[in-house]
Amino acid sequence: MDALCRTEPRPRRPAAASPLPWARFSAWLDCVCVVTFDLELGQAMELVYPYDFRLTEKEKTSICYLSFPDSYSGGLGDTQFSFRLRQSGGQRTTHYEDDGEYNREAPLTLQRESAHYFGYVYFRQVKDSSMKRGYFQKSLVLVSRLPYVNLFQSLLQLIAPEYFDKLEPCLEAVCNEIDQWPPPVPGQTLNLPVMGVVIQVRIPSRVDKPGSSPVKQFNQENLLPAPLVLPSIHELDLFRCFQPVLIHIQMLWELMLLGEPIVVMAPSPTVSSEMVLALTSCLAPLRYCCDYRPYFTIHDSEFKEYTTRTQAPPNIVVGVTNPFFIKTLQHWPHILRVGELRMSGDLPKQVKVKKLAKLKTLDTKPGIYTSYKTFLHKDKTLIKRLLKGIQRKRPSEVQSALLRRHLLELTQSFIIPLEHYIASLMPLQRAITPWKNPPQIRPFRQEDFMKTLEHAGPQLTCVLKGDWLGLYRRFFKSPNFDGWYRQRHKEMTQKLEALHLEAICEANIVAWMKDKSEVEIVDLVLKLREKLVRARCQHLPVKEETLQRVGLYIETIIGSLPEDLQTVLHHH
Repeated sequence: MDALCRTEPRPRRPAAASPLPWARFSAWLDCVCVVTFDLELGQAMELVYPYDFRLTEKEKTSICYLSFPDSYSGGLGDTQFSFRLRQSGGQRTTHYEDDGEYNREAPLTLQRESAHYFGYVYFRQVKDSSMKRGYFQKSLVLVSRLPYVNLFQSLLQLIAPEYFDKLEPCLEAVCNEIDQWPPPVPGQTLNLPVMGVVIQVRIPSRVDKPGSSPVKQFNQENLLPAPLVLPSIHELDLFRCFQPVLIHIQMLWELMLLGEPIVVMAPSPTVSSEMVLALTSCLAPLRYCCDYRPYFTIHDSEFKEYTTRTQAPPNIVVGVTNPFFIKTLQHWPHILRVGELRMSGDLPKQVKVKKLAKLKTLDTKPGIYTSYKTFLHKDKTLIKRLLKGIQRKRPSEVQSALLRRHLLELTQSFIIPLEHYIASLMPLQRAITPWKNPPQIRPFRQEDFMKTLEHAGPQLTCVLKGDWLGLYRRFFKSPNFDGWYRQRHKEMTQKLEALHLEAICEANIVAWMKDKSEVEIVDLVLKLREKLVRARCQHLPVKEETLQRVGLYIETIIGSLPEDLQTVLHHH
């Protein structure tokens, strides 16, 4: 690998290959940071690569603090964890030119973030007598807007040990390799070469069937050595993450569905970030629309905002490791305290649900501290199946698949009645006529929806009993309902626009023009042009031939007008 880590001048690419330097790199990562420990300054940013990438001072400070474990949890050796950071300083231009195509094709849960960065950290702390403190402490951090936790943590396992050994030249070589990668295109299987290894991944697509497992055997021709195949770019080992809380999975799913404020108190940033990411993923394919921080420190700029007692805690899941938070976040309604995750041969010790008042001391025992009462009853069959799996020494990934399937079916049972109801609010296709504005989508009325549950509720697909109506009523007040409704309403509005364009294409334009004044005809030209622009800008679900036909219609209409008007319209 030494050959890869020699520093060489960066070759200039022909202009046609990539119009911007680092354009391909930016499709995956915003930058790579190296954070070190300075005796006088504490955590300090040693390096940001590419060198021309601009982080604000606030972002740099936050990344420095979030890249090191709290002093309470730092053991010797290597540690990997993740964080999520609010972007400061407004919208940033990026080398990567994406017109939103990725977000249109990717599942909602894997969208490229517009206002947050993810940080994927590989931290090393080892004894080193040559250092003043007697320790080598450094973090390599990949900063990206993509929530590909598995891919980026696997990438760090390959490059971080080599970087700590050979330093900057190695990092330049790796970044140059990433700058040769194809962009992440939903639905495609990609081979990503780095440091003599080919990582093979499939980028999930919005059209994938929820719960379908990725194709295990990819096309591996001409790939020697055999590629490192990642079964998923983002899915965590849910069984391992949730092992101390398996009997409370129902309660945690409800709390996440309702967007309740939750604190995860963990012994290390690894446990904290994995638990928070596991929680946010358990609503899939429904998007978790609240804020979440897989790892959070007292130095964070939002610390005051989250610890104030003058207002209710925000809708956020926050992962912490510093015991100081037990005191400052005591007023939060749900606190999950977990210990180190250790996989053992039998069911791990399950935490108990305890009253919040018992959360007082620094040595607080693991538990879920809450007064929340679940709307639905526990699913005892799930626990039995997982227990049977433990007894039969079933692999963790099989147990995880079981757990993920259960959560998926639970979410689908809850969301399908909502999908059916909202689909009924769409105007009938026969109501869409070419020369009138398309009809409006009818408003969502909660009480009307509740009436549909008697004959088309979750009981059709889910065996769980309980107060489903109460759960829906509470869900309507959550940011997750708001996010789901906005997304659906936007998709339906675009579908209406598309149907209207198709209706126009099928109409007899010449017959319509016969008894119309010039003013009405010019008005139609302007409206059709506006529709065409909107269809292209918003990437409406319309066939290209339909758009071309509308373009021809516009030309036909203009051609029927007097020459002076034609000139004006062609210049307009």
